[in-house]
Amino acid sequence: MSETLSFAELLRNQVRAGLTAAHQYLAAAVYFDAQDLPELAAQTYARSTANHGHAMRMVQYLLDRDVPISIGGLGEVRSEFDSPRAAIAFLLERERVTTTQISALAAAARETNDFLGEQFMQWFLGEQVDDVAGMTTLLTVLDRQENLFDVEEFIRRELSGTVRVDTTAPRMAGAN
Repeated sequence: MSETLSFAELLRNQVRAGLTAAHQYLAAAVYFDAQDLPELAAQTYARSTANHGHAMRMVQYLLDRDVPISIGGLGEVRSEFDSPRAAIAFLLERERVTTTQISALAAAARETNDFLGEQFMQWFLGEQVDDVAGMTTLLTVLDRQENLFDVEEFIRRELSGTVRVDTTAPRMAGAN
């Protein structure tokens, strides 16, 4: 019989998963840079930073709730891919796994009547919708285009540029 993890335990595990995801996106960005695909690299560098920020938001929440937290090692990070399409497909699958993990966190908070935890997870659920949609778009564009230059142009034209500031985002540990 397996033991059900508490919301706090799941959240601590998710911090590790988020930091691993940040490094996975970093590894993919370096792969894209080495392939001379600057727009794909820029997208994945930005997602690396975003995932690091997500983990740091979780750290701050645990600190604010006076829940013990320690930062340990990372999970496995893949740095080699057969193609740019394979890299994006891999990252999309990782986002789907993260969505399952975030949903489990929200469910754990709800099941234990941890209303603060449940409310905290709402922002992350919305982020996962955006993250899966964004990676799905990239994969779709890669599948439609035979020329990677056209993919790069699409990203530059449609996905680059304005940075939105989300004033509803939870505070990050280490941020002012």
